[in-house]
Amino acid sequence: MWTGGEEAPWTESQSPPPAPAATPASADGRAPEPFDSLQEHYNNLCMEKSQKINPFILHILQEVDEEIKNGLERITLNIAGNSRLTPVERVTGEDFWILYRILKKNPYITGLDVRYNLLSDVGAYYAARLLQKQPYLIYLNLMFNDIGPEGGELIAKALHKNKILKHLKMTGNKIENKGGMCFAAMLQINSSLEKLDLGDCDLGMQSVIAFATVLTQNQTIKGINLNRPLLYGEQEESTVHLGHMLKENHCLVELHMCKHQIKTDGIRQLCDALYLNRSLRYLDVSCNKITHDGMVYLADVLKSNTTLEVIDLSFNRIENAGANYLSETLASHNRSLKALSVVSNNIEGEGLVALSQSMKTNPTFSNIYIWGNKFDEATCVAYSDLIQTGRLKPDNTDVEPFVVDGRVYLAEVSNGLKKHYYWTPTYGGACSDSSNAGFTLVPRDEFESSRTDGCYQVESVLKNKILKHLELVEKYTRIHVNNNKTCEMDFRVFFLKDVVYVLLKNTTIW
Repeated sequence: MWTGGEEAPWTESQSPPPAPAATPASADGRAPEPFDSLQEHYNNLCMEKSQKINPFILHILQEVDEEIKNGLERITLNIAGNSRLTPVERVTGEDFWILYRILKKNPYITGLDVRYNLLSDVGAYYAARLLQKQPYLIYLNLMFNDIGPEGGELIAKALHKNKILKHLKMTGNKIENKGGMCFAAMLQINSSLEKLDLGDCDLGMQSVIAFATVLTQNQTIKGINLNRPLLYGEQEESTVHLGHMLKENHCLVELHMCKHQIKTDGIRQLCDALYLNRSLRYLDVSCNKITHDGMVYLADVLKSNTTLEVIDLSFNRIENAGANYLSETLASHNRSLKALSVVSNNIEGEGLVALSQSMKTNPTFSNIYIWGNKFDEATCVAYSDLIQTGRLKPDNTDVEPFVVDGRVYLAEVSNGLKKHYYWTPTYGGACSDSSNAGFTLVPRDEFESSRTDGCYQVESVLKNKILKHLELVEKYTRIHVNNNKTCEMDFRVFFLKDVVYVLLKNTTIW
C-alpha cells in the first residue's frame, strides 16, 4: 500500500497515469484545513494547482457548505454527471484529484456519488487514495466512469485495509476479468463491505466462479450485483457455482443475476439451493431465457421458502403457463413474497388475470409489475378493480387504468423494482420509493433504509430549508396577523407555494 508523501506512485509495476503533478506544500508546511468552507478550499486548491474550476462541482460544494453551517452531518456529496435538470460539466480524473484533497479528512462527508462522469483510471487512483485516507466514507458510487482493469485493481487493493466503506458501486466500468479477480480476492480480506455492485463490468466466468467460491466463506456481504458477465458457453455454468454458494451462504440478502443466459436447468439449480437458503430476500434473474418450464421449479420452492420477498423475472418468457404456476402458489401456499415483476414475459390475459386473482387471497403480496405483456379487456378490468378497491396501491404497480368510450385500458407509469437504477427522469425525483421499490422493500444499507441512493442529502436539505421557512412564517404571522384567521390562511397558502418551490429547486441535486 501507499506510504510516505502526498502523491504516491501509480503502482510499483506500472508507469504512472497522466495524473496531475505533485506540488510543494504551503509556505508554513501545513495542508489547507479541510474543515473550512469546501467551496473556498476548492477555489484555493484550483488556483494553487492551476486547475480549471468546474462550475458544477463549485455549485454542489456551495450547497453542502450551507448544510454544514446548519449543523447537518453524514452528508452524501452528490456530483452525478447524469443530471437532466442542472447544467453539468462532467468530472474528470484531474477534477477528482482536487476533490480527493478536499475530502480526505472531512468528517461531514460520509457518502460520495460521482456516477456518470469521466474519472477513468486516473480518477480511480485518487478514489483508491480516498478510501485509504478518508476515515468516514461509507458509501461510494463510481458507476460508469470509464475505469478499466488497472483502476479496478487499485480500488480493490485499497479495500484490503479499509474498515469503513459499506457500499461500493462499480457498475458499468469495464474492469474485466482481471479487475473482477482482484475484487474477489479483496472479499477474502475485507470484513466491512456489505454491498458490492459489479454489474456490466465485463467480468469473465473465472471471476464469477471466484465470487461464488469466496462468498461461501464471506459473512459480511449482504448484497452483490453480478449482472451481465461475458459468458461464451451454453452450459449455464454460472448458476451451478452460484447455486452451490447459496447452499453454503446464510448472510446474502440480495443477488442480481441479469443476463446470465439462465434457462430451465439454470433456474432449477438456483431453486434447489433456495430449499436450503434462509437468508436471500431479493432475487433478480431478469433478462434471461427462463420459460414456463422453469416456473415449475420456482413455484414449487416458493411453497416452502419463507424468506424471499422480491423476485424480478422481467424480460424472460414465462408465458401464461408460467404465470399460472406462480399464481397458484401465491394464492394457496406462499405468504412471504411481497413483490413480483413479470414485465415483458409474453403473458396473455389468462395468466395476467390469474396473477391478479392471487392478490385477492394473499395479503402479503403487495407489488406487481406487468407492463410489456399482452393486455386484453379482462386484464384491464381485473387490475383496474384491484386499484379502485385499494387492494393494489397505485405506487405498487406499473400500470394505471383509464376509460375511453366506456372501455377500460391500462397505461404505463414509471414505477418498478429498479426503474431508475441506471438513469434519471427528465423531471421529478429519481429516488422515489415507487420507482425503486425493490430496494425499498429490501433495503441494501442505511442509505436506503427509508430512501434510495443519493436521497439522504436531498432529504436533509429539504428538512433544513423547510424548517427555516416555518420559522420565518411563524415569526411573521405572530407579529402581523394578530389572530386574524383569514390572514393566517393566506400565509399558509404562501408557505405551501414556497415549499413546492424548495422541492422543485432541490430536484437538481438528483
